[in-house]
Amino acid sequence: MTIDWQHFTPWTSLAGGALLGLATALFVLLNGRIAGISGIIGGLLHPRRGDVDWRVAFVAGLLLAPLAYGLFATFPVASINADTPLLVGAGLLVGFGTRLGAGCTSGHGVCGISRLAPRSIVATLTFMASGFLTVYLTRHVFA
Repeated sequence: MTIDWQHFTPWTSLAGGALLGLATALFVLLNGRIAGISGIIGGLLHPRRGDVDWRVAFVAGLLLAPLAYGLFATFPVASINADTPLLVGAGLLVGFGTRLGAGCTSGHGVCGISRLAPRSIVATLTFMASGFLTVYLTRHVFA
């Protein structure tokens, strides 16, 4: 494995991680809520009275943040080397896993581990191991 030193960005990655940690900590301290995306969006699909406004604001922030970024910087070039059926299947599997695991990577990995929640630690270890195995199989076994 080699590192692409031209595009290696440890400082921006560190700053992004610190901001994410700060935002999730403030969110739980000020609102008593976990910043897990699947739970926030799931709450919009089955709304309860007085529980919609903050969810809509959170999702709006997620959608508008890239637009704000685009005002100050150019977007990186992205390329996806997979066909549409594979992407749809992967999305469905992620959705199924999120439902099965009672949360997503942000809910378990960022918020749950920081609270030392045992189920979040197990969930994070499980989806990380699954990701490692998937990459290994697709790049070295089935390639």
